[in-house]
Amino acid sequence: MVPVAVCVVSENGHTPLKICVVPQILAIPQGVRQPASRLFNAPALLRLWHLASLDAPTVAATWSLAFAKAAGVRLPAWVPLLIALVTWAVYIGDRLLDARSAMRARRADHLRQRHLFQWRHRRAFLFLGLAASCGGAWIVLSFMPTGARERNAALALAAMAYFSWVHVQNNLRNLFPKELLVGVLFTAGCALPTLGRAADISAAFIAALSFFVALAWLNCYAIEHWESARQTKSRSGIASISCLLALGGFIGTTAFHASLFRAADLIAAGTASALLLAFLDCTRSRLTTLTLRVTADFVLLTPLVVILR
Repeated sequence: MVPVAVCVVSENGHTPLKICVVPQILAIPQGVRQPASRLFNAPALLRLWHLASLDAPTVAATWSLAFAKAAGVRLPAWVPLLIALVTWAVYIGDRLLDARSAMRARRADHLRQRHLFQWRHRRAFLFLGLAASCGGAWIVLSFMPTGARERNAALALAAMAYFSWVHVQNNLRNLFPKELLVGVLFTAGCALPTLGRAADISAAFIAALSFFVALAWLNCYAIEHWESARQTKSRSGIASISCLLALGGFIGTTAFHASLFRAADLIAAGTASALLLAFLDCTRSRLTTLTLRVTADFVLLTPLVVILR
């Protein structure tokens, strides 16, 4: 820690001087290229949206409705609600487990603001996570058909495998990138209700799902690099990857727009998200770390345009 103040104490002018060094409690992040006062900070409500892990459930529900709209499927109201509740419970659990592991290892300085926030209010978030899990279980038992339960059981097992892999088998992490696994599981969970109800799955829809897997991976990959101190002083390459993904999205949109316009619109919405991630990478030095993290998830809500059309 870096000292920020030195105080000299002398009692009655006779005793030896005592030098007290006051440690710096909150270290200034390395690589910040502008004073904190000049960095743009997201509104408080948007920051809370992220810190409370409400960003992932919002994106999950939005994507599930957009996938259904693109495939011409009408989802019951309980489906996006179930997806949001389950996603919220998973993300709360993941962040609390990360925080607990770091606290036990005395590595709290490695935690992000979202982990610290939820650990500080862990009793409340533990209750909210359990409530979300119970609400999701009630929806499954009350509304979900038996066949759909079997399909979702496979996804649940995959999610459990993810938790074991991340929080238990640390030595296996390098075999399969975490960001890619999250992208596959997240997109699969959003698309599964549509895949189980669609009469016909077109090649365009499969292409759209593949694009969104890549988009979810890019989101996780960009966040990991942006939040890593070693990446702040050098070019991250996120903008280039985002533009390449956007180029693929533009080609897909053009190819499918004439005959399969719904899937084309979905790909176009994802293309806009990829371009916005490229913009964030180019302007990240002007944003606080928390604002950059919040905005990275906020730009994934572009499929709302598909839902509202």
